[in-house]
Amino acid sequence: MKKVLVGLSGGVDSAIAAYLLKKDGYDVTCAFMRNWDSMANDDFEGNPTINDAVCPQEADYKDAQDVADKLGLPLLRIDFIKEYWDDVFKTFLDEYKRGRTPNPDILCNRYIKFDSFMKFAESKGFDTVATGHYAKLGEENGVHVLQKADDRNKDQSYFLTEIHREVLDHVLFPLGKVDKPTVRKLAEELDLSIAKKKDSTGICFIGERNFRQFLSNYLPMKPGDIIDINTKKVVGQHGGVMYYTVGQRKGLDIGGIGPFYVIGKDVTKNELYVTDEEHQEWLYSTSCSIIDVNWLADRKLPLTCNAKFRYRQQDNPVTVSLREDGTLIASFPEKIRSVTPGQEAVIYDGDTLVCGGKIDVVYQNDKDLMKEILDTVNA
Repeated sequence: MKKVLVGLSGGVDSAIAAYLLKKDGYDVTCAFMRNWDSMANDDFEGNPTINDAVCPQEADYKDAQDVADKLGLPLLRIDFIKEYWDDVFKTFLDEYKRGRTPNPDILCNRYIKFDSFMKFAESKGFDTVATGHYAKLGEENGVHVLQKADDRNKDQSYFLTEIHREVLDHVLFPLGKVDKPTVRKLAEELDLSIAKKKDSTGICFIGERNFRQFLSNYLPMKPGDIIDINTKKVVGQHGGVMYYTVGQRKGLDIGGIGPFYVIGKDVTKNELYVTDEEHQEWLYSTSCSIIDVNWLADRKLPLTCNAKFRYRQQDNPVTVSLREDGTLIASFPEKIRSVTPGQEAVIYDGDTLVCGGKIDVVYQNDKDLMKEILDTVNA
C-alpha cells in the first residue's frame, strides 16, 4: 500500500483530496504546514470574529485537525518558517522593490509545497505527496506531464508552472477530475466542519488581510506623482508606486476626471504613469520576452500554442521561439492587454503545461513598451 503525505491546509479542497485518497486505498497521513510566524512578523492583535481572537493560521490548523479527526487520519504539524521567509517572502519583496508584480503562490509552490514539503515527506518514508490543487497528471512517451484540471473554472496548473519537473513522479492531484460543486457536496455529506468555509484569496500562507497595509510593514509607502502620459500633466498622487500594476483602474483615487489605467511606473523617480479611456493603445503589446524558464514537457521550438499571462486570463494564441541568449520570446500579433513584467507567462500545448517563466520585457511592434512610455514622458 502506497504511503501518501497530504498537505492539509484547513480548507475544503485539501480535505476532500485526503478523503478521496483514503477511499482509494492509500495509506494516508496529513500534514499542516506552518510557514508564517504571525506573532513575530505581524502587528496582529487578534480578530474577535475568528475563533475567539486566534490568529488566522492557528484557526486553519484547528480546522485541519478537525478534518483529520473526522476522517480518522493522523495529522503532523511542520514548520517551514525560515524556508518561506528566505525563499518566498524575500524574493516577493525584492521583486516589488524593482517595480515588478510577482506571484507569491507560484513561489510558494516551487519552494515550499513541492520542495521543502517533499523533502520532509521523503525523510519520513513516504512514497509520494498530494495536495488539493486542481490539476492533473498526464503521460507523454512514458514521462509524467502536468495538465489542466477537468474543472476549467478552478484549474490551478498556472500556479504550478515553476515546480521542478522530477516532482511529477512523486505527486498526486486527487481533484484533477473533480469539479468544485462536487467537492463542496462531498464535504457536506461527510459533515466536515469546513464544508462551507470560503476559499482563501490571500497571499499564500499569510492569509487574507489589507494587502497594501500589510506590505507597508516591509516596504514603506512613499507618495508620488501620477502622470497622464498623453498630456504629461500630474493628475493625482499615488500612495506608493510599488503597489500598482499595469492595467489597474480602481484604487487610483483620481477625482473628477478619468477613468485612468496604469500603464507603467518608474521606481527610481517614484512616478506612476497612466492613460485615459481614449488612449488605451498603451495597454496593449504584441510580444514579450520570458526569462528563468522552467520546462515541464518536451517541445520543439518555434511552437504555435497558447499562453496565460495572468491566472484568470483566457488562453491566448501565441508563437514561442528561442532566442540566442536562451530566453524565450512569445509573439501575439493580435495584441494582448496588460502583459506585465514580473508576472508569469505560462505556455500550454493543448491541456499540457509546457513551460513557464517570468515576463521580462514587453514589446509593442518590436519596441520596448516601457522604454517608449519613459521616452514619451521625458520628451
